[in-house]
Amino acid sequence: MKDKTPPSKFDVDPALTSPLDAAISAQDRETLALVASALRERRMRLAFQPVVYAADPSIVGFFEGYIRLLNLRDQVIPARDFMGAVEQQELGREIDCAALQMGLMAMQRNPQIRVSVNMSARSVGYRPWVAVLRKALREVPRLGYNLILEINEASALQVPDVLKPFMAEMREHGIVFALDDFGAGMTSLRLLRELKFEIAKIDGVLVREVDKQPDQQIMARAAIAVAQEMGMYIVAEEVETDAEANWLREAGVGCMQGYLFGAPTVTPDFRAFRNGRPNLGGPPSEPEAK
Repeated sequence: MKDKTPPSKFDVDPALTSPLDAAISAQDRETLALVASALRERRMRLAFQPVVYAADPSIVGFFEGYIRLLNLRDQVIPARDFMGAVEQQELGREIDCAALQMGLMAMQRNPQIRVSVNMSARSVGYRPWVAVLRKALREVPRLGYNLILEINEASALQVPDVLKPFMAEMREHGIVFALDDFGAGMTSLRLLRELKFEIAKIDGVLVREVDKQPDQQIMARAAIAVAQEMGMYIVAEEVETDAEANWLREAGVGCMQGYLFGAPTVTPDFRAFRNGRPNLGGPPSEPEAK
């Protein structure tokens, strides 16, 4: 009787693969197993990094939440070690669910803060993720006014027709959207026009040493100009030096984040920060409490 089990992505003909390919496949299997175990056993945290006003870095506009998975020794597994392997898998959607749940919980416990959570555009079609979001908005209707959803360029380009109605629905709840890694790839101007992201997060590749690299300055200015023409609020990522911060401030960036202002931490003291509320677009303010 023929085996009707569909082939796995890891099923390879030994005669057609190199030792390197086999090693990579084995490593992917180990990574997927490690991630699945961490999710199943709730070995995960959300690390928060402050996103500060360019004009006054002592004021925090919002916090970005980064998912952190832990191994059996409670050591952090760097995202770069697993995101590539899980991004196209259901595990990637489960990671998005976990990050969203922890971000929403942080906002419920600390109603004075605004939080951005990373997501894949694919999660819009993942019912458990959408259910988590809608349940939170039903239980705490004002919560959406403190939530920012970040989607990177590559992900947004995959399913714009699915994203558009979802973004329209969520904007009614006060949620705004950030286009992550802006300037890192071939952004479609049509995509920007149709989806109307409120925030552009300038990729760190354009920020690094921008104060001393003329070519870098040309590309950064171009990205900033496009974002400004589209009416997007501009955030610069991975800012590490005062010189970079000064250049970006003069170039028109509204907020900045990076190790210069604070590393992501799983134990933030939200009360220690002065919280502002930059005009990120979307609904102008929260509805009045009834």
